[in-house]
Amino acid sequence: MGGPAWGTLGASLLLLGALWGLAWGGQQMGKLADKKLCADAECDHPISIAVALHDYIAPDCRFIHIQKGQVVYVFSKLKGRGRLFWGGSVQGDYYGEQPARLGYFPSSVVQENQYLKPGKVEVKTDKWDFYCQ
Repeated sequence: MGGPAWGTLGASLLLLGALWGLAWGGQQMGKLADKKLCADAECDHPISIAVALHDYIAPDCRFIHIQKGQVVYVFSKLKGRGRLFWGGSVQGDYYGEQPARLGYFPSSVVQENQYLKPGKVEVKTDKWDFYCQ
């Protein structure tokens, strides 16, 4: 045992393990809230468009960095113990410069200036709401 065939098999298993780790290498983070308010049951439609009042540095991967003056699309508003946080996305200064970043931020960092759809649909949060890649 241990000949060339085993070496190839071993290398294949190591490669498979590495790919598995990349695909499933995320981290489950603590829940900020059990429920959120959204514009629809899937939280796919933005509730509003807001502008950042000041910079916000994200403390971990559940949150997004926001720069003063940046446009933020608000997709959810957490309820209960997490009610001070909203979920949304930001994009670079030039559309298409970078993919949208999704995450949470304190509601006090932004000012809503355009309401798109009422955020009245209560949705339970799940583990994917607070999963970090």
